[in-house]
Amino acid sequence: MKTLILIRHAKSDWHNLNASDFDRELSSRGHHDAPVMAKRAVEKGLIPDLFVASPACRAMQTATLMAPHMSIPREQIVWKDELYLASPSMLLDTIRNTPDHINTLALLAHNPGITSLANRLCSSADIDNVPTSGMVYLKFEIDNWQKVGQSGELIDFDYPKKRNS
Repeated sequence: MKTLILIRHAKSDWHNLNASDFDRELSSRGHHDAPVMAKRAVEKGLIPDLFVASPACRAMQTATLMAPHMSIPREQIVWKDELYLASPSMLLDTIRNTPDHINTLALLAHNPGITSLANRLCSSADIDNVPTSGMVYLKFEIDNWQKVGQSGELIDFDYPKKRNS
């Protein structure tokens, strides 16, 4: 069995109009929400063996805020240039190239790719939008990542404003 955690970067700051999209930093809400969401993942027992993220500033900041709460040292986060504004197909290529000894993969990137991929991998998910800091947890009854396809089972869809019972 393989578990995939799709993560959208935390809320970015739009105050610096001179910053490029790639260089936009997190807002104060983003700085708050990222660790909260990581802690909620750990509480659910969903801890990645590998954390792969976009190198855009807001994604890097999100990953570095989340990783310590998931017991992942910052230097073990894998930064992939191709995840910046990646299409669902590019995200899927990254997943399918994950080593098979990894059972739980966290993939942190951007919309619309994250939302589209979640729906592509699990047709019953029916997610309109993965909000900032949102996390989609999918389970696959497979033994290697190359087989990831439309057979994902939605374990959970969590985001900062979701009311947990």
